[in-house]
Amino acid sequence: MKILVTGTEGQLARSLVERALLHPGIELVAVGRPELDLELSGSAAAAIAEAAPDVVINAAAFTAVDPAEDEPERAFRINADAAGEVAAAAARAGAAVIQLSTDYVFDGRGVGPYCEDAPVNPLGVYGRSKLAGEEQVRAANPRHAIVRTAWVYSPFGRNFAKSMMAAAGVRDVLTVVDDQRGSPTSALDLADGLLAMLGREEGLGQIYHATGAGTATWCEFAREIMAQCAALCLPHVHVEPIRTEDWPTRAIRPANSVLDSTKFEEAFGFLMPHWRVSTRTVVERLAGEQAAPHV
Repeated sequence: MKILVTGTEGQLARSLVERALLHPGIELVAVGRPELDLELSGSAAAAIAEAAPDVVINAAAFTAVDPAEDEPERAFRINADAAGEVAAAAARAGAAVIQLSTDYVFDGRGVGPYCEDAPVNPLGVYGRSKLAGEEQVRAANPRHAIVRTAWVYSPFGRNFAKSMMAAAGVRDVLTVVDDQRGSPTSALDLADGLLAMLGREEGLGQIYHATGAGTATWCEFAREIMAQCAALCLPHVHVEPIRTEDWPTRAIRPANSVLDSTKFEEAFGFLMPHWRVSTRTVVERLAGEQAAPHV
């Protein structure tokens, strides 16, 4: 089975490339700029037609939540219009498409975990653009699956875990928001989950939620990262809780980002690991990379 992943530098794309090596029956190719540039109309269609994949995983996106408020046209171009183009190109190639989406399609005012059919009400440009992408994908390719996730971190790229570890090396105290709750999700785990979807034709035409098991606030997540750093004798500092209003940002974040992943687990037989377990795995790996000699 041949899989085309959009993007080459993103956390999920790099995780998919790595995890696919564990599946001998999967040929996975990640395609990014300049061959596939979601800002250019027609670019995705050409790349997908040339690759002739069985499945396209659209992992590339404009994920900068605050800058999206100032660049709405760019956010909608990449997250909505290009997503529709990817799905349509996949359909022409006879391929299914897996579209990654986000907890930000919800306003965070609900109680408890969000199921897939919960009312959507994005608070900002990023969430609205990703929701528009969902709609365009559904319209363009009936053989689609939309997977919403949240709070993604990994050994790759820029993310919360790496930022906290870097800050611990230069600061005495970290102040982190403690009134936003979600489920930290390792991109490596998410990649494993997406690969478990392949070949399951009966799972298409659906929306799924897939996040790390358990919940945390950003402060609790940061404290776990520091605890794992301490266990590995890495720099670690005290984490002080603050309120969202004490850390103003350009975009409004949902207070409740907890997603219910039961449907995903039942459909594909894949249980996402608990976020604390995966946090340890990522921190240990980052620690190993820091300790590795540079040639």
